[in-house]
Amino acid sequence: MRNLLISSVNRFYRSLIPDPAVEPQGSDRSLIPDPAVRSLLPRLLDLLFPPLCHSCRTFIPKSGELNICTDCIAAAPFITSPLCNSCGRPFATDKGIDHLCGGCITDPPPFEFARAALLFTGTTRELIHQFKYSNKVMLRRPLGLLAAPCLDTFVHGFGADIMIPVPLHKKRLRQRGFNQAILLGEIFSKRWRVPLLRNNLQRTRWTEPQVNLAATARAENVKGAFALSDAAALAGKRVLLIDDVYTTGSTVKECARVLGKGGVTAVAVLTIARAVDL
Repeated sequence: MRNLLISSVNRFYRSLIPDPAVEPQGSDRSLIPDPAVRSLLPRLLDLLFPPLCHSCRTFIPKSGELNICTDCIAAAPFITSPLCNSCGRPFATDKGIDHLCGGCITDPPPFEFARAALLFTGTTRELIHQFKYSNKVMLRRPLGLLAAPCLDTFVHGFGADIMIPVPLHKKRLRQRGFNQAILLGEIFSKRWRVPLLRNNLQRTRWTEPQVNLAATARAENVKGAFALSDAAALAGKRVLLIDDVYTTGSTVKECARVLGKGGVTAVAVLTIARAVDL
């Protein structure tokens, strides 16, 4: 709300400033707000709508775009090397180089690579749960902005043509009211200037929530649950597949298989967080 008010008032102020190229002679420039007056706006809004941390709700002076305090950011651990070159799973050591994990050696995934920015714990877990289950869709922006810098290198190196969100079934979409992968994809699409194709990949049948299932049951649960509405539009494309959390990878692997069968040349999976038992 606070950022929206600042943006709206700034647009109003800009509308009052005449363009010298078209300003008529004798126009009253006294209506133009003094810069000192404009600088008071954030301070006034701090009193009316104090910027609070999205996680712990403490006051944050100079909160910036994230609105997450330094303590809560420290409780949102970023994923760093060494990790699996393929699925992005971090290893339980801070030494060594990136290499394939045992799972990807024995059963290579149907995507080129998967990467997540944060471990699914602490602040990250709390914010994602608020975002998905408490209808706090405004959290897509801080989550996206927190994760994106960690994923920039992978995205630019991959050279994607299209970005596709992992779809929800229509029943789940009606229950939740939004697809979190689409909302995150909109943030990423703007940052990386990759078109977001919202509806080509579809969830064609209802599946039980993955959170309650073991790894083997998850893979069976989503088998055959996805389809393309227009495979020709994706033929020969390199696709970024977007979701919020990578857990066992069952969902994104099934999506990647469907995309590959539809003629996509390469799939890379990007998520905000990675659930892993280190």
